[in-house]
Amino acid sequence: MSFNPEENSDPVPTEPARSVGLHPKLSMCRDVSIVIAVVVFGLYAGSGFLIPLVLALLAYVLIIAVSDHILHYLPLPVWFANILAVIVVLAGLFMIMYVLGSQATQMVRNFSNYENAFDNALHKLVALVGNDVTKYIHDSLVNIDMSFVARSAVGGATSFLSTFVLISLYVGFLMAERLMFRRKILLAANDKVFGQKLSAMMTAITRSLQSYVGVKSLVSAMTALISYSVFRWLGLEYAETWAVLTFGLNFIPNIGSIVAVVFPALIALVQFDSLTPFLIILFFCGTVQFLMGNFLDPALLGRSLNMSTFMVIISLTFWSSIWGVVGAFLSVPVTVCLLIVFSHIKALRPVAILMSKDGTIFDSDTERTS
Repeated sequence: MSFNPEENSDPVPTEPARSVGLHPKLSMCRDVSIVIAVVVFGLYAGSGFLIPLVLALLAYVLIIAVSDHILHYLPLPVWFANILAVIVVLAGLFMIMYVLGSQATQMVRNFSNYENAFDNALHKLVALVGNDVTKYIHDSLVNIDMSFVARSAVGGATSFLSTFVLISLYVGFLMAERLMFRRKILLAANDKVFGQKLSAMMTAITRSLQSYVGVKSLVSAMTALISYSVFRWLGLEYAETWAVLTFGLNFIPNIGSIVAVVFPALIALVQFDSLTPFLIILFFCGTVQFLMGNFLDPALLGRSLNMSTFMVIISLTFWSSIWGVVGAFLSVPVTVCLLIVFSHIKALRPVAILMSKDGTIFDSDTERTS
């Protein structure tokens, strides 16, 4: 009878092998958690430096888009088109800050008049929504220190005016290095293939941001102009301020358009003796916001962003908790940049697929992959 040592040998234990394979996964989760915590803390602690820089980058992207449109329709030198685009964009930003800064100051001075007329305005709501709802609104709003809110708004506008010079300096240096930046990326990458992928990623980010900022600026400007014409026709006080806020709030997804209608409607309720101006602003401007946000905006943007609606809400909550109102304004463009960066990193590509709307992400090799 032959003897086979393999028949009587003990089976090789497999449990230690599984436990050994578990340790790298736990360590990876630990390292990722530490990195995320450090990044979130850095974003919060460095908001004073990062917010003007990100705003300058968005202004730079908008300037490039305006410059490209000028060159498309007018036979001008590139440098002259860039100068015109810088003047147009920075002048627009300055006018927005000037309107907010000047009219917000006047609003604070007259705020006591609004507080006195607030109780009279609540009585008008009784006929519309009933006494119980009106009492709830009164109890909710009476605890809000509106004078503090107004002073904070003035302080925010003044602070933004003070950082306007810094944003302008950032934009100036970015424009000066526009032509050399892509060449420096290729030189900084030791691998030619890696440099080309990095350049493709930057191109994808630029195109997506140009599409988003350009379309949102156009749609928001149209919405603000229509709303401003209604405000002026009704004789609403501080119509310019509400129009500027309508323009800015339309960049905040989902809730921005609602706030842009509710605020001027409440002011109309306080200012006028009749409910007609309140109802006109509430229903007409609300209808304009609905049509612009649900039909024109998606039709112009198309699939250029390709970010899921749930991620829009998550990004809005995250960035607004980190950077406040400015974070809500920047939530979508910043998250789009992260989605594109993740799509170019093989280990993070599943995260990009989950962030996307339909599982289709950008890929430098095949332009789109799913």
